[in-house]
Amino acid sequence: MGEFDAAGELVMGGMLGRAVEPHAGESHGHGHHGTICLNCGTALIGPHCHECGQSGHVHRSLGAIGHELLHGVAHFEGKMWRTLPLLAWRPGDLTRRYIAGERARFVSPMAMFLFSIFTMFAIFQILGISTPTDLDTNSVKPAVVLQQSITKEEAGRDRKAAKLAKLDASDTDRAELQQDIAAANQKIGRYKASIAQLGENTSIGIEADADDFSGHTGWHTLDHGIEKWKKNPALMLYKLQSSIYKFSWLLIPLSLPFVWLLFFWKRQYKLYDHAVFVTYSIAAMSLLFIVITLLSAVHVPTNVLGTLAFFVPPVHMCRQLKQAYQIRWWSAILRTGVLLWFITIIASLFLLILALLGIMG
Repeated sequence: MGEFDAAGELVMGGMLGRAVEPHAGESHGHGHHGTICLNCGTALIGPHCHECGQSGHVHRSLGAIGHELLHGVAHFEGKMWRTLPLLAWRPGDLTRRYIAGERARFVSPMAMFLFSIFTMFAIFQILGISTPTDLDTNSVKPAVVLQQSITKEEAGRDRKAAKLAKLDASDTDRAELQQDIAAANQKIGRYKASIAQLGENTSIGIEADADDFSGHTGWHTLDHGIEKWKKNPALMLYKLQSSIYKFSWLLIPLSLPFVWLLFFWKRQYKLYDHAVFVTYSIAAMSLLFIVITLLSAVHVPTNVLGTLAFFVPPVHMCRQLKQAYQIRWWSAILRTGVLLWFITIIASLFLLILALLGIMG
């Protein structure tokens, strides 16, 4: 069912993007139908009604349903194909031109943001990328990990001891088995010493209940959420993953103050300008993650993917800063370094908000 869910997410993202996209600059390639608008009755003076905006040509076929679906998912009227190249290579020019008023030529920042976010998570679902469902809270306790190692070593040692007991005194394999058993005993001794240093004995490491480690803040809602997280971390991680794209729009208001700080003394730049910059930038990074994910699926070497993930984002942000705000390269590079530091703060705040929403929800 993951593929159907992914297709639904893709269509939903396109439709939501279409819902916030200005209906302008799109050629339908049809003449107007008659001389009266069928929606409001206004006399037509062009292919669209100047009163309500409805097209003069009204579809009435099954093929029109598919056309509207494709149009809603990816804006197959040309705006997407004018926007994507600029977003990839000249993102600052796209940002500046959109702010300056070239709105009909390009997909709006919010529409591109919604489409890229939903498409990214649709790709994740298609490829089966999700949070683990078999998490064991005990596995994160050091004593339990050490005890599991002890059990494994003891099992191997006992097998070799049983094999040794069956061999004759003259068998040449006895010396090797005795060395293996001695090595296993040494490892077991080191593991037990480590448990002692942790201040936990074996029984505590295995049998301790999550309640023994629970803290109480005095806030009932928060304490209850923490308890749920401890009892079922896999479910909470799944909810956190689902919340990331549902609340991804929070990244925009969270980022605005930090981008404003980069130019607060330049009064010609308004908060709207920074919002367009941030929204296009997040959309571009989402599309980059899609590309990296698809390349990983076709087994592109990890070092290539790591290079893309490490170098492309700062280079893209630097180019966008220079082109959008028309600053010099040294200034763009300096601001990019500060912005990367800001991004760690923004990401931390975003995850903290999502965790709190999950815990208190």
